[in-house]
This record gives sequence, C-alpha cells and structure tokens, in this order.
Amino acid sequence: MGELPLDINIQEPRWDQSTFLGRARHFFTVTDPRNLLLSGAQLEASRNIVQNYRAGVVTPGLTEDQLWRAKYAYDSAFHPDTGEKMVLIGRMSAQVPMNMTITGCMLTFYRKTPTVVFWQWVNQSFNAVVNYSNRSGDAPISVGQLGTAYVSATTGAVATALGLKSLTKHLPALVGRFVPFAAVAAANCINTPLMRQRELQVGIPVTDEESQRLGHSVAAAKRGIFQVVISRICMAIPAMAIPPVIMDTLEKKDFLKRRPWLGAPLQVGLVGFCLVFATPLCCALFPQRSSLHVSRLEPELRARIHEQNPDIEVVYYNKGL
Repeated sequence: MGELPLDINIQEPRWDQSTFLGRARHFFTVTDPRNLLLSGAQLEASRNIVQNYRAGVVTPGLTEDQLWRAKYAYDSAFHPDTGEKMVLIGRMSAQVPMNMTITGCMLTFYRKTPTVVFWQWVNQSFNAVVNYSNRSGDAPISVGQLGTAYVSATTGAVATALGLKSLTKHLPALVGRFVPFAAVAAANCINTPLMRQRELQVGIPVTDEESQRLGHSVAAAKRGIFQVVISRICMAIPAMAIPPVIMDTLEKKDFLKRRPWLGAPLQVGLVGFCLVFATPLCCALFPQRSSLHVSRLEPELRARIHEQNPDIEVVYYNKGL
C-alpha cells in the first residue's frame, strides 16, 4: 500500500452537502452517541491526525477510512471556528441521550406545576449549553451576556409552559400532553437567539468559496439563527408529538394500569427512538455551510467585497447547530 494522497478534502464533510441525503449521512455520523465514549486521548489522537494531514503530513499507515473516522471524531468534540473542546453535554453527539431523558420526563411529569417548572428549567439549561457550544463564529461572549440570555430564555420557557398548562385544565387529557411541546417550541424561539445574541450584534464570519474570510455579517447571523430555530422545532415534533398519542392509548390498557411504574421508562424509550432519526434528519434540513447572495449583505460589507473582488456573488458562513 502506498502513502495516503494529500488531495482528500477534509475541510468539507465526506458526503455531498448540496443534497439532503448527503447531509443526512453526515449528521447521522455527527450525532452518533457513540462519539461520547471516545476518551480524551482518542480525541487528541484524532485531532493530531487531522491537523497533521491539513499541514501536509500523513500519519504512517493511515488509510482513507481512518482519516475520515478521525475527522468525525475531531469534529464531534471541537468547535469548527474556535477550535476549543466543547463541554460533553454540549456536543451534538449528546443530543439523543440528553434529549431522550429530558423530553421523556417532561412528557411524563406534565400534570403538576413543580415538576413542569423543574423539567422546563432542566431543558432550557441544557439548551443554553448546546446553543453556546454550537454557536457560529469565534466572537467572545461575556459572562453577563450569557447570564442574561440564560435567565430570559428559562423564564420565557417556564412562563409559556405554565400559561398553556392553565389553559388546558378543562380540555381532554391528551391536549395537556402536548403542552411540553408547545413550551419547547416557544422556548427555542427565545433561547437560541438570546444565547447567540453576540452574533446578532457583531455578525458572523463570511467567506468566499475558498474559505477566505471576507468580513462579518449580521444578515448572515440572522439567517443562520432562523435556520437553527426551525431545525430545533422540527426536531422536537416527532419526539414530543408521537409518544403522547401512544402513551395515552397504552395508559388505558390493563397492562400499564397494573404496572404504572413502566410509564416513565416506556415514554423515555419512545422519545429516544424518535430522536435517533429526528435529530440527524432535522439537522440536515439546511446545509451546515450555508450560502448567501452578496446582494443580501449589509451595504458596507457588500461594497467592500465588490471593491476587493467584484466577481464574488455568493458568500458562505457556518450557521451553527
């Protein structure tokens, strides 16, 4: 076997990102919970393989499949813009196990106000970590900004859940089961923009096709955050809409009536099954490296780009996750 060639483009995902199928295959790999089991040493080894290859140094005996495995292990733990190692629960590979547990508990313990408040708080705390860990760009965020965003998002989610809960008191029990989903959908519209407010203030990096940075754009940040909010809401629909219907039917059967303790683990399992597919498929709704026509950028940035390179018509940006 000869040495691995240096023309493999590991700056981009392995599969064609211009198609939904290619993006889905990419995100099934990115969100694979098995990535959480990788040790610190394995992640460092993967980072060394990737960085050496990008620098033109091939690890002896390295195969193409091993290179791609190293790239996806590296991408699963390190932020694409800052290069910093993300906290464990903030990684996309933690989405399924974390959301499975939190969502399952929200759908199970939706009847009493204290449990509604507690699980909405847990969910928004988790979302805050995920939104910060997977933000776009490398602009620093102050502790004060993070604190304000976290408190505002959590308060909004809890208030929405309690308000909807009070409105469904006299409605069928099945309707009450959908309160957590409505609260989560509303909270995503609050949490994501607030936790990424720095992007809306200073913009996110935009590049040309060769990944050369051209400047920062608030317009690109708004578009990216909007795409993430849509993906997050769509991600929650199967996990929070299908299990309530199934559980409402099962709880009327003698099997669960005699074994009420099975309700919570069964609901968590149903949510997990939905999330295994919903998480990567909804992440794939929009390209990770999204594009924007130059005409839709801010006038100052548009003018600077046209002055430096009048042939550029489209810019690219990392929308975040």
